[in-house]
Amino acid sequence: MSEQPGDKSAESSQDDTDPAADRQEPGNGEHADAEEDRPQDPWAARRELYEHVPASVGGSLVGGAQTGVTGGSVVGDVVLGTKVEHHYRFGAATHASGNIPAAELDHLAEVFAGYETLVHPLRDRLREERVLVLSGAPFTGRRSAALMLLRSIDASRVRAIDPNTRPTALTDEMNGDSLGYLISDLVTDRDNPLRDIDLWAVQDTLRKKDAYMVITVDLFATLRGVAVVEWQPSSPQAVLRSHLHARVQDPRKENGLLSLPISREFLGRDDHQLREAASFAEALAAHADGRITYEELVDVGPILVRDQVQEWFGTDETTLRDKAFLISLAAFDEAAYALTAELSDSLWGQFQRTEDAGKEPRVGIFGTSITKRLRLARAVEYWQEEHTEWGPVLQRMARFEERRAAGEVLREVWTSHPSARPALLAWLRKLAKDGRPLVRTRAAVTAAVLAETDLPSAMALLIEGWAKSKLYRDCLVAANALATAYAVGAPNIPQILRSWCDGEAEPRTRWTAIRAYALVGPHMPDEALEALAEAARTGGDEKEAQHIAESTALLLSDESVPVRRRVLGRLLELLQDEPSGRRLALHAFVLAGTRADSRLLLRWYAEAATSGVEDAQKLILLWQTALADLRYTTDALKGLAGWVLEADGDPQVERQLTLLLPTLAVSPEDGKRLDYMLGTLCARRGDGPPAVAGRLMAVLRGAAAAPAAEGREVPYHH
Repeated sequence: MSEQPGDKSAESSQDDTDPAADRQEPGNGEHADAEEDRPQDPWAARRELYEHVPASVGGSLVGGAQTGVTGGSVVGDVVLGTKVEHHYRFGAATHASGNIPAAELDHLAEVFAGYETLVHPLRDRLREERVLVLSGAPFTGRRSAALMLLRSIDASRVRAIDPNTRPTALTDEMNGDSLGYLISDLVTDRDNPLRDIDLWAVQDTLRKKDAYMVITVDLFATLRGVAVVEWQPSSPQAVLRSHLHARVQDPRKENGLLSLPISREFLGRDDHQLREAASFAEALAAHADGRITYEELVDVGPILVRDQVQEWFGTDETTLRDKAFLISLAAFDEAAYALTAELSDSLWGQFQRTEDAGKEPRVGIFGTSITKRLRLARAVEYWQEEHTEWGPVLQRMARFEERRAAGEVLREVWTSHPSARPALLAWLRKLAKDGRPLVRTRAAVTAAVLAETDLPSAMALLIEGWAKSKLYRDCLVAANALATAYAVGAPNIPQILRSWCDGEAEPRTRWTAIRAYALVGPHMPDEALEALAEAARTGGDEKEAQHIAESTALLLSDESVPVRRRVLGRLLELLQDEPSGRRLALHAFVLAGTRADSRLLLRWYAEAATSGVEDAQKLILLWQTALADLRYTTDALKGLAGWVLEADGDPQVERQLTLLLPTLAVSPEDGKRLDYMLGTLCARRGDGPPAVAGRLMAVLRGAAAAPAAEGREVPYHH
């Protein structure tokens, strides 16, 4: 079966989407020529995938006992769609001047939490100074606190002033008969700072009017000589209880609502914004009144996450560079911050090409703040060891506080902002070519999330192109994407794999499916083994037979015991099948014995033999058959020899071999092969057979002598 060049339609689709998609940047390097391309070692490839997927996705990808949805909750960053129509939209401060309705002030007085401890101590200071500047992080209740502060000094009429008003023109906005003025998040910058002299002018006007003003600013406001009040907000738990009390006004019912499992989960977290606590209180009250079911109440959390993401991408308040960072963080959640920032600027460059195709992108080198970026993204940084090909390295990592945010960001950008697709596709194709395994893995995971959201587009624009590539590295990204897509609940993945594994499929898509079966097989072992056995029957060359056997061997060496047992039983059935099935069973078994991590087959046999499990006899039968088949004898002995060398200095491995080796000497020829293998081993230092080889030879001879002493046939003699 000859291999064909990459699919032309996929290439043209890529070029039409973005002419700059394949543009190389300094430091990335070029692909090796297709003639030099080789598939990555399958065990190493699986290890890299498991190491580099986000932890929440990895739980649904690794091990056959798990699925994408467990225990009634979604596993991973991908949250499956909800049909709930209730929305709890976040309130936003107005950006125009106008009087604040009295009803809003009255309602705020009912629900505001922390008046006595947070607002009351500032009342006397406001009376004296006439104007206060509250500084704090966004969505921490500064606006509500400012209104309560003005209300506490009997400012019954409060006027909101446009925050875009220049600080030098604040007095021009202080008209009418209002007794209180509020500026929420005053806009400042280097050329337009809030200065002390601006506040002095405001103070003079306020004294003449016998009025008061509260200005709120964020932590990064540009101030000159201005004394600020550092705002310390109430906890989300306090806000939830205060809002719930105002809505329900029944202590017994309130306690019942707060004792619900979903409420305890909410109260157990400190990363909620205060507006989310207020929205959740509204939902609890609706549930108490019978307006929403408990299932709908549980869905409030995902709705709040969705609202936050739509707020990020639905307005111009989030800059294009920050939007690129949010997308990069979604793709590289739980990865190193430096990597996320580096690749976010690459995406920002792609966005600039989309906005103005005639200009080269300009990416500023400095000028970004880690703290500001992470606060915008509601993300946290932490230190953790990262797996690299040079060993574990301590890195500063970043992740969203809310585990569902990453998937929601990718879904929102892909489905609600189609103009972003060309840049996003070019970026993901570039990530798939990156020399770093983590980056390539995250390109696959991101494609998987998009496939769960919009399978036809993700397949046509990304995954199929990778699968038909001339390069095995791209095909591996496609295989990882399909496996992860299945893990997070994308539809129709088994059908896609089966069609790609068909004998009529293109060679590289067929290879992609064969490799993907090694990853999704633990979740559907029977279907995977049936497809692999059929591929072995219709296979065209020895190279493909090797790939099929490797995928089958990976299934036999899965971490899940039930999966391994299922695969083991199916391999025994294949031994009785047509020649292609027998070859696949023995080839895969020998590969698993020689390549699986931590001597898995040896440990499996020893545990089964000591506990009387039927697996022991099945494993022995496969070993005996492999040793007797001249096509696999050498490799089988090589695997045993490797274990013997590991037993040199490891008593546990030696005990395991003491159990296994006598069972393999069922004929004089078998015994001679094992005896010869032990006698010709060279120790790791190259100075003759290790001592353990002599002890194991004694075990073999002792096992052979026992039946002779009882008058039975001796399998072999030395």
